[in-house]
Amino acid sequence: MGAGRVFAYGAAAGLIGDLLLGDPRRGHPVAAFGRAAGAVERVLWRDHRGWGALHTAVCAGGAVALGSVAARAVRPSAVASVALTGAATWAVVGGTSLAREARAIGRALEDGDVEAARARLPHLCGRDPQALDADGMARAVVESVAENTSDAVVGALVWGAVGGVPGLLGFRAVNTLDAMVGHKSTRYRRYGWASARLDDLAGWPGARLTAVLAVLAGPDPRGAVRAWRADAAQHPSPNAGPVEASFAGALGVRLGGTLSYGGRVEHRPVLNTEGRAVGTPDVERAVRLSNRVTWLALGVCAGARLLMSARSSNRGK
Repeated sequence: MGAGRVFAYGAAAGLIGDLLLGDPRRGHPVAAFGRAAGAVERVLWRDHRGWGALHTAVCAGGAVALGSVAARAVRPSAVASVALTGAATWAVVGGTSLAREARAIGRALEDGDVEAARARLPHLCGRDPQALDADGMARAVVESVAENTSDAVVGALVWGAVGGVPGLLGFRAVNTLDAMVGHKSTRYRRYGWASARLDDLAGWPGARLTAVLAVLAGPDPRGAVRAWRADAAQHPSPNAGPVEASFAGALGVRLGGTLSYGGRVEHRPVLNTEGRAVGTPDVERAVRLSNRVTWLALGVCAGARLLMSARSSNRGK
């Protein structure tokens, strides 16, 4: 069985596994990686970019190396290769958990239980829930669903199509490191610089594919394109900008504006200024759009991998 079919079958199995099982309550592989990365940080931390770059290289490189060794070990068996790809895909994607948390907050808001929604919001994003009213939490959820569709699903599939199991594990490692040390706090402003920049680079193709698929899968393709072209570049993140702008345009809502992280207030540009304010029903609409984008991304990435494998086989003849 060729590498293209191994990835296509394995990625599909992994996404189905995520749909049926979600993330494990205990012993998640990403959590294990996070603990290992934390142990490396305790040894290497210095307030210096070079030491942070070494931390990034050790942790992300270790994940890629582990994936390479595992893939090489099972290569003689097509069934084992598909199973490993499926297990890796299930381990690194988080679409089901993303939808579950978003819907839990949406249900609390629909029931008028703002305090329950506030208690649940930290499970999904790092906003200060006490600073948000019901509509503000709905907006935070829609923005998180959009961004995490790229970070937690599409980006992993893109790198899985490019690099197989090592690509899947490497992308999740980079994304996890960015979440751990890539923010601009006093401790990590220099130490986390390399992780943040590598995450920007690794996330670039997945973010653009997510934005394109949101245009194709959303209820307002023209609005999605318009918002993407007009507003994406104003976002402080080079990858969240296109994704959130395309989701905003596709759903016909305004995203961005004032938000609060850890007591720090940020004033971000509004995305899709022609849209209406986000309401509670938009949470479910965003989740459904995310689900459509996920399965379209599987088709695109599997198809691209099959095409690459076919071209490689033809050159070898």
